[in-house]
Amino acid sequence: MDAELASRAPNEAACAGARRLIGGLVDGTVAEGTILWTPPPEARARANMTRYMGWLRETRDLTFDSYDALWRWSVTDLDAFWASIWEFCGVRARRPYARVLADRRVFGARWFPGAELNFAEHALARRDGHPAVVFASEDRAPASISYAELARQVAAAAAGLRRLGVRRGDRVAAYMPNIPETLVAFLAAASLGAIWSSCSPEFGTRSVVDRFRQIAPRVLLSVDGYRYGGRDFDRRDALGEIRRELPTLEATVVVPGPRGAPPAGGGVRPWAELVRDPGGEPVFEPVPFDHPLWVLYSSGTTGLPKAIVHGHGGILLEMLKALTLHLDLGPDDRFFWFTTSGWMMWNFLISGLLVGATVVLYDGSPAYPDMGALWRLADDAGITYFGTSAPYVLGCGKAGVEPARVARLDRLRAVGSTGAPLPPEGFAWVYDHVKRDLLLGSVSGGTDVCTAFLLSCPLLPVRAGELQCRGLGAKIEAYDPAGRPLVGEVGELVITEPLPSMPVGFWNDPEGRRYRASYFDVYPGVWRHGDWIKITDTGGCVVYGRSDSTLNRAGVRMGTSEFYRVVDDLPEVVDSLVVDTGELGRDGQLLLFVVLRPGATLDASLRGRITQTIRTELSPRHVPDRIYQIAEVPRTLSGKKLEVPVKRILTGTPPERAASRDAMSNPDSLDVFVEIARGAGPPR
Repeated sequence: MDAELASRAPNEAACAGARRLIGGLVDGTVAEGTILWTPPPEARARANMTRYMGWLRETRDLTFDSYDALWRWSVTDLDAFWASIWEFCGVRARRPYARVLADRRVFGARWFPGAELNFAEHALARRDGHPAVVFASEDRAPASISYAELARQVAAAAAGLRRLGVRRGDRVAAYMPNIPETLVAFLAAASLGAIWSSCSPEFGTRSVVDRFRQIAPRVLLSVDGYRYGGRDFDRRDALGEIRRELPTLEATVVVPGPRGAPPAGGGVRPWAELVRDPGGEPVFEPVPFDHPLWVLYSSGTTGLPKAIVHGHGGILLEMLKALTLHLDLGPDDRFFWFTTSGWMMWNFLISGLLVGATVVLYDGSPAYPDMGALWRLADDAGITYFGTSAPYVLGCGKAGVEPARVARLDRLRAVGSTGAPLPPEGFAWVYDHVKRDLLLGSVSGGTDVCTAFLLSCPLLPVRAGELQCRGLGAKIEAYDPAGRPLVGEVGELVITEPLPSMPVGFWNDPEGRRYRASYFDVYPGVWRHGDWIKITDTGGCVVYGRSDSTLNRAGVRMGTSEFYRVVDDLPEVVDSLVVDTGELGRDGQLLLFVVLRPGATLDASLRGRITQTIRTELSPRHVPDRIYQIAEVPRTLSGKKLEVPVKRILTGTPPERAASRDAMSNPDSLDVFVEIARGAGPPR
């Protein structure tokens, strides 16, 4: 096992190289670790993190002179830390807990036994006229829903679900976009103690069935169609096929999309019928701390998706901690993250209701009618926290978007980025082209824990290319192959203490075998997340990409994110994918696939410049054996590059086993790799 790990460990020296900038949009250069923004004293003074530290001093006689000291306490005295979050954030339980942590194990921890509560009750604690939801889309008029009105709608939807026979523990599945009805239905299901699960309507039929069939839902909610990028997509046939493949369904509720009235009869009901009762006050079913709240899924690109179960209490505590302290959100904020209902960032976004903020929902393309659409939305909706992805930030830079010119962004105080590592040039672009005085929080975590455990902090400076800190309560370390912690060197990202939002289990995995194999097969008793990470001597973190897609060339290894930073900087290159077809004990080829700007061609001159750039800025050993031009990079529905599935196709795995096309946003993009593999055989 140690030999295998050693073969995959990256060489930090190979990760060095000049930091070039996006298409020349930013003047000068920016090195990793350069301080780009420091919180002004007044911002630090009013931050929730400062208020929390003062509260600890006054109520617990605990004094910390730095964030690092606070973090070290939070991951050492887990009982005291999580009890303090419970009290500071005002968790309301119908029954008190007997103790905080009954079993202090990463695998099999038992949190707050005895406690009974309900996530939805906390999300709807506010009942005034303050906006709970602001909604915008491509095909519906903008809307605003107050907290009082949201509670009324949730009560009506819960009554409708009860009429359909939904009770505590039943599964309610949704094939819905990011619209208010989806949020209402989720809160209604949660209020009953039912278990929520959702896929966005761009998911293919087989992908939806592979997910929902595992959990045997009683009720399905869906749209009959949706609009994206100015086009209408009819999902009525897909819905019919999904219903036929889910034998446990007793009812289907359809929200009319851009095509108008939904079908009726045969167990199908319109949304209006579900919410026909006036509502009133919602009633909340108290459930145990670890009672399932929702089921999320792994990407499913290489097999049946893992059905990951999270509990009411663990998600509640984690979201309160992350949103209140790290994102510094409160009742006056308008919180936005560009996401679909099939990505965990939707769950993260709607949790803004827990802190009394206004959540901003957007249904549509981020590039329609142009790449400035979301920045204009920030103005129109008064967004204070603008969440997006690293590919979107880099795409705006490549497209020459100037957010500060197309929008005023007066209220904007923070930008969040996730989904992939944001390189230093992406940080610089935000400060040069969006706003100079804001907190740019590059964060990282995963569906597995439904949160980010590498987070932003309103008390710390922002350094180019770095995630500001390890989140409170999250004992994140970088391990070498022997399981020794590293600082200042690249290692495997591991979690060495339990988190409340770790899964309560996988669905249909009663003995935890699949759960254990997914995270604990490398370092016994320690969660291995599958990313390369460096923890800096200042406490920040740099993520270098997935550890199972490392580029290994003659013993010199690096993460793919470092490769993309150099290649994608070339003005002709819009996007790229790099794959090392080598495996343990066998050398392979390094293959580079590039998507070029319209009019550009992969001629000898461009090949030469790509090769020379890689040779001088990365390493001579990482010059590709072959360079291909492709139309688009294969991506999951949440926008992540399919590095490992492409590698498997190129090394001989049948394409139907290497990747599930229904789990992709652009399934036809795999065809070129299948042809390459068939034409020359598996690259060697």
